[in-house]
Amino acid sequence: MGILQGKRILVTGVLTDQSIAFHVARLAQEEGALVILTSFGRVMSLTTRSARRLPTAPPIIELDITNDDDLGALAGRVRGHVDGLDGVLHSIGFAPEAALGGNFLSTSWADAGTALQVSAFSLKSLSVAAEPLLGPGSSIVGLDFDAAVAWPKYDWMGVAKAALESTCRYLARDLGPKGIRVNLVAAGPIRTMAAKSIPGFEEFEGVWSTRAPLTWDLDDPDPAARGCIALMSDWFPATTGEILHVDGGVHSQGA
Repeated sequence: MGILQGKRILVTGVLTDQSIAFHVARLAQEEGALVILTSFGRVMSLTTRSARRLPTAPPIIELDITNDDDLGALAGRVRGHVDGLDGVLHSIGFAPEAALGGNFLSTSWADAGTALQVSAFSLKSLSVAAEPLLGPGSSIVGLDFDAAVAWPKYDWMGVAKAALESTCRYLARDLGPKGIRVNLVAAGPIRTMAAKSIPGFEEFEGVWSTRAPLTWDLDDPDPAARGCIALMSDWFPATTGEILHVDGGVHSQGA
């Protein structure tokens, strides 16, 4: 029996089979969960193609995290497949090109605001939309990248990740009385489609290749996915507002 046996898990952000979200969905199924994916618009075809590579092809529902109508319809769309949820994975992030790559001082509010809405405020949006489906003991897990320092070229996405971390803590405060846990997994860099779109991503690779005490494989999303699965299980019943680092230990090391 798997550690998610009988649980119902909603997974956002599955694009390709390289993504952490894909491996969360795969492991969740292997651990006994029923999985539902979300996607929207032009990336729906990518999600559909990747879903066929999972052990069981899951249903996919429409969700544009910036669309109030989609958010309002989320509970009903999920109930078309299951009567509730035990876990939600937030794997959503985006920053316009002008908000990355060394453009921090020249980034407009429109571009910075997009990064903050899609990458941080969306955790609140998704949590509130899913709340009617969640009961005591349920778990919301978001994917993070350590925002304790300023990273080269990460710019407003780094600010958005700091906001994501703060959002997690406030959600933990407000959803905790309902028995809903909210935590983040701060993963080391993985060569996903999203990561490859970050100008200067190779500079992250150099840090992890030299400073990770446990070493770090940039092509292996499995460790980060396992962290998400653990937080969705019943093995962390009193943990909320936490940032679980799955980065080979880099966050613990000085410059």
